[in-house]
Order: sequence, then structure tokens, then C-alpha cells
Amino acid sequence: MTRDPNDASAWRDDPRAPWMIAIRAGEFTMGASRDDKFANDTERPAHRVSVAAFALGRFPVAVGEYRAFCAGHAPGDDAELPVVGVRWNDARDYCEWLSAVSGRRYRLPSEAEWEFACRAGSAEPFAFGKEITPREANFFYGESGARIGRGARTKCGEFPANQFGLHDLHGNVCEWMEDAWHANYSDAPCDGSAWIYGGDAKLRVIRGGAWDHLPRLLRSAWRDGLDANRRRDNLGFRVATSDLPA
Repeated sequence: MTRDPNDASAWRDDPRAPWMIAIRAGEFTMGASRDDKFANDTERPAHRVSVAAFALGRFPVAVGEYRAFCAGHAPGDDAELPVVGVRWNDARDYCEWLSAVSGRRYRLPSEAEWEFACRAGSAEPFAFGKEITPREANFFYGESGARIGRGARTKCGEFPANQFGLHDLHGNVCEWMEDAWHANYSDAPCDGSAWIYGGDAKLRVIRGGAWDHLPRLLRSAWRDGLDANRRRDNLGFRVATSDLPA
């Protein structure tokens, strides 16, 4: 395992592996608040969730990191861009490969873990407050429909980290979750685990918003379901592990 000399909280198991940030156990309110004007029923009811300690990728998995697993993927893409064009099963296969080469068990995050990490202690719509600007995240359109962003993916880490030291949870690319899709949070687990049973297993949750989205789709509570076999030019993933270093 290697520590980042510029950030003692970051570590990775292998030169090919993503940098990870350990996140302490905690409790938070998952879902949209009552005063969030952009919320919808898929983000409700808001509910308290306890999350065990885990680690999450500091960035989405980058093209270069993914090529270590799948040589030749997106040959025209810069290695430092977040990988896109991967199905849910591709992301899961990458986690299995990374587990084998590192000796640590990696997986996709649950959407509860992801939202806890994205909020980083904030109860506002964004980790940065009530509003978000192109200085804080990569998105294309303002709420008026005007084009205000870059209109393309940006390299991992170009935008500020949240209070947990994590980058690009708002914008840049959407991210696959482990969870099956459920249309709302009725009977959702409260222990931070992935919600696999009772939903539509053909659809998997995506989170985070992307480079071509409006700010409302970058909110910490925003969620959607997508066919697990779909590939998109704005959809990637990041890895998680509960197998923390001593």
C-alpha cells in the first residue's frame, strides 16, 4: 500500500489502482429535504441511515486505470479523464479484477454510502451549499438553460474536493451504484447497505449528475435508474471497499 505524499488521507494498493479515501462511520438523513424545490418522489421519504466505516475512490475510475483491466478501451481518450461507456457489469468486473490484483476486496458503493460521502456532512442540496457553480463542478447548463459549462468531461480532480477529500461527486460523470432500482425509499435499509432485493434488478441506480446536466441533477439526493446493459458517454463509476487498512 502506498500513501500519497501530498495527502496523507489517500492511499492505493497498486500503481494501477485508484486512490482511496477512508470515511469514518456516521449517520445522516438520506434523501431530499422538504424545502428542496427540485426534489421528486424518487428521493423520498427522507430517512436516517447509519453508515459503517468504508473507503471510496478519491476520483471516478480514470480511463488509464480502466485500461489496466481492459487494454485499448477508448483509445482516443486522455488517460486522466473519468472512464465512460461502461455497463454496470463492466464496472463490477473491474472491481473483481482490482480485488484480485490488490488482495483487497473492492466493490461498487451502495447509494447510501455514496450519498453520505457526497454530502460530507452537509444537509444542503450540494456539499458546497444551496447552490453550485461551474467553479465547483463540471456541468453544462444553468437552470435557465443557458450554456455555462465546458461541454465535455474534465480530468479527474480539476474541481475542489468536498470536506471528505473526494472530488467530482457532483458532475463530470454519473456513477453506477451497486443497488437495484427502487422507485422511492419506502422500506429502504437504514444500515447503509446496498438495496438489492424487491426492486427492478434490470435497472441499477446511477448518481452524481454529469458534464451535460443541469445543476438540479447534480444534487446530493438526485438518483435515477438505468438498464444495467446501457453504455453512456456521461456515465462511469468509482470503487469502494469495507476492507480498510490497519
